[in-house]
Amino acid sequence: MRRLLPDPGNLDDDGLIEAYRLPPGRSLRVNFVASLDGAVTVDGRSEGLGSPGDKRIFRLLRALADAVLVGHGTSSAEGYRPLTAGSAVGRLRTELGRPATAPIVVVSRRASLDPGDRLAGALSPTICVTCEAADADRRAALAAAGVSVLVCGDDDVDLPLALDVLAERGLEQVLCEGGPALLRTALSAGVVDELDLSIAPALVGGETRLLDGALRDPARLELRQVLEEDGVMFTRYAVAAPGAR
Repeated sequence: MRRLLPDPGNLDDDGLIEAYRLPPGRSLRVNFVASLDGAVTVDGRSEGLGSPGDKRIFRLLRALADAVLVGHGTSSAEGYRPLTAGSAVGRLRTELGRPATAPIVVVSRRASLDPGDRLAGALSPTICVTCEAADADRRAALAAAGVSVLVCGDDDVDLPLALDVLAERGLEQVLCEGGPALLRTALSAGVVDELDLSIAPALVGGETRLLDGALRDPARLELRQVLEEDGVMFTRYAVAAPGAR
């Protein structure tokens, strides 16, 4: 892995860890892979845009996070599983002196997570963030299946409140893995601190884009880091507060 910005040079495994380690405190980091024309999936999944380097960074960001936040649509389409101690991520977390597992946090306005989903009953309990409008029986069924249900908001999920509740539980550094609707919601709410975008050297067209709709105001980003491997660019952007110029 080569670092192009800042301080150009080659990075070994330890260097890559330090390139992505965050200072203590709360943060919401978003990780996506996209093609040059902004597609984030091929045939409905992000795997078609990935590379060995992208997978390394994907695992590293999960290893550094206290929790992984994802929209229900993405968790379903991508076949999300719990983080386990014996997985590559779990082993890396242990090597870094962190708890071997971390919860997957699924955002669903309707509490649509299936109680029979493999995310239910995980060793590190899956968290479903929903709202009061979600069917009470669905919420109860998820709780009975071992899912921790957080009700945040009335008619829709209040994402800032959800992040506050997660932080109160000690889950301060949250990694968001999408999808596009959740990214737009998080940007609109002003809670995104960093976007980590892997840019694949591919043109896809006609697929799901990084954002699923227009923002009220453009989000302003500051480029902090660029790495490269096999033609794939790995960027880190700081996200400015809404309204910043």
